[in-house]
Amino acid sequence: MSALDALDERQREAAAVLRGPVAVLAGAGTGKTRVITHRIAHGVDTGAYSPQRVMAVTFTAKAAGELRGRLRSLGVGGVAARTFHSAALKQLNFFWPTLTGDSAPGLIDNKVRLLGQAADGMRLRPSTATLRDIAAEIEWRKVSMLSIEQYAEQGRPSTGIRPDQLLELQRAYETLKDERRQLDFEDVLLACAGMLEAESRVAAAVHEQYRHFTVDEYQDVSPLQNRLLELWLGDRRDICVVGDASQTIYSFAGAQQRYLLEFAHRHSDATVVRLETNYRSRGPILEAANALMRGRPGALALVPADADARSEPAEAPTVTAYDSESDEAAGIAESIVRRIAAGAAPSHVAVLYRAHAQSAALQQALAARGIATSVLGGTRFFDMPEVRQAVLGLRGAAVAPTDAGFLPTVRDVLRGLGLTDEPPQAGGAQRDGWEARRAILRLAEEAPAGTTLRTFADDLMARAKDQHEPTLQTVTLSTLHAAKGLEWPHVLLAGWAEGALPISYAATFEQIDEERRLAYVGITRAARTLAVSWSRSAGRGERAPSRFLAEIGTTNRGTGILREVGPSARRAARRG
Repeated sequence: MSALDALDERQREAAAVLRGPVAVLAGAGTGKTRVITHRIAHGVDTGAYSPQRVMAVTFTAKAAGELRGRLRSLGVGGVAARTFHSAALKQLNFFWPTLTGDSAPGLIDNKVRLLGQAADGMRLRPSTATLRDIAAEIEWRKVSMLSIEQYAEQGRPSTGIRPDQLLELQRAYETLKDERRQLDFEDVLLACAGMLEAESRVAAAVHEQYRHFTVDEYQDVSPLQNRLLELWLGDRRDICVVGDASQTIYSFAGAQQRYLLEFAHRHSDATVVRLETNYRSRGPILEAANALMRGRPGALALVPADADARSEPAEAPTVTAYDSESDEAAGIAESIVRRIAAGAAPSHVAVLYRAHAQSAALQQALAARGIATSVLGGTRFFDMPEVRQAVLGLRGAAVAPTDAGFLPTVRDVLRGLGLTDEPPQAGGAQRDGWEARRAILRLAEEAPAGTTLRTFADDLMARAKDQHEPTLQTVTLSTLHAAKGLEWPHVLLAGWAEGALPISYAATFEQIDEERRLAYVGITRAARTLAVSWSRSAGRGERAPSRFLAEIGTTNRGTGILREVGPSARRAARRG
């Protein structure tokens, strides 16, 4: 069976081109990871690629782990699927001793702490929040490939200290770092790029090692990452970039979608394939997404796959207006209670919002209704103390003689660590720990026949390495940024009011456009149902509905897609 057999026509077109520059413009839910992995597998199967000569680059360790896992399932091993930073660090550590006769510098584990020490030397006492903002500015300056002097000319936003102090603090930070012989994450990319530019033998070795490059989420590359990619590639042309300009949501961190949008202009012989068949979302959800992005640079027109084969009619996306944020949180909790009562699993529901501060009211409202939640961006599953204890306990049990079977032994270990038949009350650390232990038990219950305690413990360790976390039976709360790349059957988008989305400090056309893309990312996380909400008041202030609601439009007024529901809609109907 060919690696191309499982692909649709457009996906197959993208995966079949193995040479020369290729740009895959892949909309949300169109199977981009499938195309990436099947294209590499096709190259290996046909002999066009040697696995050890392929580098697949992405932005998170989790995404890199998913690529490796999918490639293994296709029978392809040995491909270097890494983040930009991981690949650059590996090359630095390999070549640095040869070039300098010494080991590579160490990595800073906490930029904010080192900035605080540099500030102490200047007799400054900025708050932790200010130091975080300054750290973000340093990161932006470096990925934008600017010197401190060039940065001073950019007119960047205030960080809470005077501009002259900010520049001096950046210089003090660099001096302190050099004295300690340390690098920050951005330095890793800069040093690797500098090494490749200055040392022809290093560049030649890298060019010999890697012949074929694939870059995922190409819309999010920064000038520094793009430069490093050019240096890795050299004068070769076997590069495939995959991305969606409508999902560029990291411009504040230096991402520039122009590299994706202009790829075909820079490579006149590039093969460009558009993936617009969406395998995730129902038609009305895609209509809302398309309406929001209509006319924007690089926007794709998403269409649902097998629309006529759905077993049930698609629900129209809804919008609800509330009087206050507490009313909105309570209304969201009530709708989730009804959804779960109708048969939805808690893990199939997510509430997405613009800023972390919005999560507290939602957690409280859901806990009051007895619904357990997990907040994305918190402690990683395999870093939780309860999970670490469970893995250690299972590894210990694997070497101890026992007459019990695999599953009974797993149950005994987890019960010994605190797993009970009934969950604790929702909303606290005890419930979080219970949900984590229960997730491990579900993995054991779903393990294939013949699984032993040792292989199960080894599988948990492999999952931890690849950040392949099990699904918790909880409702997910997440910022829109953290939700990128994920999906749920039922999605509720909270806080669609001016000042929240778009956020209050988004003032320029480009900043508003980024907020629009963020809203698009939220919409396209939904598979079956989508519910948008907003509140008229926040504290003592009055707010207007987000301008993005008007861009999508409401069916009640005959101009759009969203169906108005709730008290406001009923009052409007009575007036009509």
